[in-house]
Amino acid sequence: MTPANIQKGLAILVAAFVFYTAATGPFEGLIQRALFLALTASLGFALYPLGAGTRWRPAGLAIDLALCAVVLVACGYVVWNYDKIMTSLPWATPLDKALAAGLVLAVLELGRRAVGVIFPILVVVGLSYALFGDMLPGALRHRGFDTAFVTETIFLGDLGIWGMLAGIGATVIATFILFGALLLHSGGGQAFMDLAMRLGGRQPGGAAKIATIASGLFGMISGSSVANVATTGNFTIPMMIRLGYPRPFAAAVEAVASTGGQIAPPIMGAAAFVMAEILGVPYTTIILGAILPAILFYASVFVTVHFVALRRGLAVVPEETLPAWSAILAPRRVAPIVCALGGLGIGIWLGRSISTAAFYGIIGLLIAFIATEAGRLSPRRMIGKVIDGLEDAGKGMVIIGVLLAGAQVLVSMINLTGVGVTLSSLIVSVAGDSVLLVALIVGAVCLIMGMGLPTTAAYVLVAAVMAPAMTAVGVSPLAAHLFVFYFATISVITPPVCVAVFIGAGIANTNWLPAAGHAVRLGAVTYLVPFLLLLYPGMLMEGGPLAIAQAALSGAVLVLAVPAMLTGTPLIGNRPIDTALLLIVIALALWPNPITPLVALVLYLGGRKLGPLLA
Repeated sequence: MTPANIQKGLAILVAAFVFYTAATGPFEGLIQRALFLALTASLGFALYPLGAGTRWRPAGLAIDLALCAVVLVACGYVVWNYDKIMTSLPWATPLDKALAAGLVLAVLELGRRAVGVIFPILVVVGLSYALFGDMLPGALRHRGFDTAFVTETIFLGDLGIWGMLAGIGATVIATFILFGALLLHSGGGQAFMDLAMRLGGRQPGGAAKIATIASGLFGMISGSSVANVATTGNFTIPMMIRLGYPRPFAAAVEAVASTGGQIAPPIMGAAAFVMAEILGVPYTTIILGAILPAILFYASVFVTVHFVALRRGLAVVPEETLPAWSAILAPRRVAPIVCALGGLGIGIWLGRSISTAAFYGIIGLLIAFIATEAGRLSPRRMIGKVIDGLEDAGKGMVIIGVLLAGAQVLVSMINLTGVGVTLSSLIVSVAGDSVLLVALIVGAVCLIMGMGLPTTAAYVLVAAVMAPAMTAVGVSPLAAHLFVFYFATISVITPPVCVAVFIGAGIANTNWLPAAGHAVRLGAVTYLVPFLLLLYPGMLMEGGPLAIAQAALSGAVLVLAVPAMLTGTPLIGNRPIDTALLLIVIALALWPNPITPLVALVLYLGGRKLGPLLA
C-alpha cells in the first residue's frame, strides 16, 4: 500500500468517525477526545513523515512508528481506564508518567512539523515553568509542582490534554471542518468564486475585490488564514498580476482578505466555539458581537482597494471572463449551499447542539447534491466527490486535533501555576486603572504572542494570559476576549512573522517585505476596531438601537478616513491639510461621545465636497 493510499484511508476514517459521532452523539468526554487524538495523530504522522525524500527516511520511519505507537497506547490506556480516571483521584505511576511524557512529545513533534517550531516551544516553556518555576525570583515564582502532580493534571483527568479545548476540537470544530469540506466539494467552492467574480469584477480594482469576496467566503468556513491564502490565492493572485496589479499588492490583498475570514461569523476560524465555551455564553452571543467588526473589516478593505484602484488606474476584469448570473444562480449551484445552511439553521432553531446542527447541514447538502447532480454525474463520480470531501476534511482535522491538544497542555499549566493572573496583575500595576493603557499593552503583547500560530491556538493562548488583564480594569468579558482575539488573529499580517503574507508573496513570486507594508495598510482599520469594542458598547450589539447606530457610524467614518489617509486619496487637494483634516476626523470617530462621530462624518464629507470646488 502506498503512502498516499494510507493517508487517504486514515483521512476518510477520521472524517467517518466525526460524521458518526455527530449523527449519534459523542462518546463520553475522555473517550471521544482520546479516540479523536489517536486518529488525527496517526494521520498526522502519515501526512508529515520525518525525513521524507532524504536518505535517512528509514530512521525517520522508525521514529514515526514509535511515536505513533506511543500515542495509540496512551490514548487506548485512557479509554480503557476511563471509569477509574473519572471516579477516583489516581496517583501517577511510573507508567502514567512515561505515557504522558511520550504523548506530549508526540503531540509537540507533530505540531512542529505541521505549523513550525514556535508553538511547541511555548508549550515546553509552560511545562518547564510548572516544574521549575519555584526557582525563579520575584513575582513569577510559584510553589513548584513535581512530575507526579503535573502528570495527573495533564494525563489523568479532564483539565490537561483531555480538557475542554480537546473536547470542542473533537466535536464541534471537527464537524464544521467536515461541513465546510463537503460544501466546497459539492460545488460550493466554485459557486463562491463565481459569485465573487460577478459582484466585484466590473468595479475599479475588480480583481482585488474578487479576491476579497472569495477569500472572505472561503475564510468563513476555514480554520486557517494561511490555508485560505494557499487555496484561493492560487487563483486570485495570478489573476491580479495578469491585469497589471503590482505583485506585492496582489499578495497583500489575498493575505488580508483571508485573514478577515477568521474574524467573520459564523465560524471565525473555529474560535467562536472555543470562545463560547470559555465564556460560558451561547454561541449566538459570540456571533452577534462579531458581526459589526467583521463588516467594518471588509468594508475597509474594499474602500482601500477602491482608492488604490482609482489612483493607479487598475484594470477591471474583462466582461467575457465573468460567469453569467444564470450559471451562478442555477439550481445545481445554489441548492447545496442553501440546503446546507438551511439544515444548519433548522438545527440551531430546534435547539440542538452545534455539532448536531452541523450534521443536519451536512445531510441537507448531500441530499441537494445528489438530487441536482443525479442526471449529470454518474453515481461513481458523485461518490468520488464525497470521498474527496471526506479526505480533505480528515486532513484538515489533523492540525486542529494536534494544536488544541498542545494548547490544552499549555493552558492547564497556565492555570496550574497562576501565571496568567500574575501577568495580568503586572500589566495592571504598570498601567494603573487606565483602560486605554492596559489595552495598548495587551494589544502589543497579543500581536507578539499570536505570531506564527493558527487562529484557534493563538486565541486560546492570549485568552488564558491576556484577557484577565482586560477584565481586571472593568472591560466586559466578551469585549475583552474579542479584543485579544482580533489582535492575535491579525498577527498573521503583521511584520515580522506575518505568515499569511509569506504565503501570498510566495505565490506572487515577490519579496515579502513590501507585501507586508501593503497588508498593514489594507488591514489598518482592524488595528482600531478592537478599541471601538471598548469605547462603544453598541459595537457588540449591546445598549439598544441608538448605541448600535453610534458604534456603526464611528466605524463607518474610520472605514472612509483611514484608507483615504494611508492611500493619499485627496480631500481638499492639499496634502498637509488633507492629512491634518483626516487625523481630526479619525480622532473624533474614536472619541466616545454621541455627537463626535456625526461631526467627523460631516467633516469628511464636507472635505470631499469642497475639494473639487477648490481644484
